[in-house]
Amino acid sequence: MSTILLTGFEPYGDTPINPAERVARALHGRLIDEARVESRIVPNSFFVCIDVVREAIAELHPDVVVMLGEYPGRSMVTVERIAQNLNDGTRYGLLDNAGRAMQGEMTVPDGPAAYYSTLPIRAMVKAMRAAGVPADISDSAGTFCCNHLMYGVLHHLSLPVEGTKIRAGWIHLPQLPEVAARPENLGVPSMSGETAATGVEAALAAIRRNPADIDEPSISRLLL
Repeated sequence: MSTILLTGFEPYGDTPINPAERVARALHGRLIDEARVESRIVPNSFFVCIDVVREAIAELHPDVVVMLGEYPGRSMVTVERIAQNLNDGTRYGLLDNAGRAMQGEMTVPDGPAAYYSTLPIRAMVKAMRAAGVPADISDSAGTFCCNHLMYGVLHHLSLPVEGTKIRAGWIHLPQLPEVAARPENLGVPSMSGETAATGVEAALAAIRRNPADIDEPSISRLLL
């Protein structure tokens, strides 16, 4: 049976409940188009997170790796197009969960400037919208641990390792309502864990059904 590795970050910074962890746990063990979802919760720490996902890939030999994170301020589920070889958590006033701050440092010093997602991102957005979940393509994964992990995993999968033909990419989720309801977050868009899980499940099904992306426009309202 084929395997989808689904990862979700743990709480971090001012986010006591991460929607990525909640959705990853909710979908663990789900069968989607004859593929089993295997979820792993990943520490929100630079470099350690990459090692954890690399170990899960070696253990599970998945066909697909989909990584989840939170993007506060976004009202939709967003599929990332690109990850850049740059870390700058200080711009958000954030340390990782190991207490590390990175500013202007590369994830892979001799790596390329960026990697593109190898997932069918237009098909994923179309499927999520059809399932009633607001979704869009994003061209900015930020410069904190989400972008860092996406870049690190895509770099790992780009290496000439025999048999490594794994598609991978990133999905960002809005804050959960109970986090957006905190006084310091009032006015921040939110989405329930159930709605986010419905969207991610639809996206995973689209990945299974589309070995290549669909050749039609994905109309956007998001400028990032």
